[in-house]
Amino acid sequence: MKKVVTLGEIMLRLSTIEDTRMAESQMFAADYGGGEANVAVSLANYGHQVAFASKVPQNPLGQAVKQHLRKYGVDTRFLLEGGERLGTYYLETGVGLRSSNVVYDRKYSSFAMMTELEWQLDDLLGETELLLLSGITPALSDSWRQLTLTLAKAAKERGITVVLDVNYRGKLWSVADCGTLVREMANWVDVLSAGRLDALNFFMVPEVDGATLDYYYEEIQKGYPNIKTFYSTTREVIDANHNFLLGNLYTEGVLYQSVNYDIQQIVDRVGGGDAYTGGILHGLLTGMSPQETVDFAALASAMKHTFHGDHNQLSATEISEMLKNGVKEIKR
Repeated sequence: MKKVVTLGEIMLRLSTIEDTRMAESQMFAADYGGGEANVAVSLANYGHQVAFASKVPQNPLGQAVKQHLRKYGVDTRFLLEGGERLGTYYLETGVGLRSSNVVYDRKYSSFAMMTELEWQLDDLLGETELLLLSGITPALSDSWRQLTLTLAKAAKERGITVVLDVNYRGKLWSVADCGTLVREMANWVDVLSAGRLDALNFFMVPEVDGATLDYYYEEIQKGYPNIKTFYSTTREVIDANHNFLLGNLYTEGVLYQSVNYDIQQIVDRVGGGDAYTGGILHGLLTGMSPQETVDFAALASAMKHTFHGDHNQLSATEISEMLKNGVKEIKR
């Protein structure tokens, strides 16, 4: 398997239980997660050699993060120790007409306070064949905006496939600031996770009534011909427990789409996009056809909605069997 590095912040997640409001909660369920770490777990579950690069405090919470990642087979040699605290986020789980809500408590975290790359680039990138970065990391500080660009450039110079998941978080920075960074960073990106709204808001693609998704990808590619592959999901929200989910993959001028999954009993939507990214990267790394890739990724994302916690828990074999036999078959 090819070697992969994902880089970003991992946090302690404290989520409400029994459908309570956050302000009324007396107990929270504790998990660990973050976009790039979640993708690393998915890829490790699929058998890839994947390392997660981040920084956590040298205390029991930092140790718990390391144990969490190692449990799933993620390489933690680039997980630095130091700083004062582990970032935290609180999740009020939605139900019915009430949407989920996230409150971040991640300022001054060990990772966010980094002002320089504390890894030797030759060590971090030396044997790497794919580097995953996201738009969450540069939202954390001015330093990380520059450091993220530095990483993308360094990877591109070494012939590494650079993947960017825009993953915009409105609670962390503005559309304008995100757009400025994404447009600059896109010059060193090979694979881009972005949807129609990303094209409109961050790449300034003119909206055309009735245009299909491939139009927006074609317009982005005109300015950034280095981007060879685009992917995204299209989600229709009925309520907090019922969504439709469709996978999209655009490559070599063709838009491939999955079936539209009707997810009627959502256990936990958080991490669904990360599970989709993990599935897309698995397909790209193993030489699946574009249609096989989008089918695998969409089912991985749909199934993530049935697990509590940030990350997907299925193996590649399990997903492939579900694609072959159907997702409602009884295993005997």
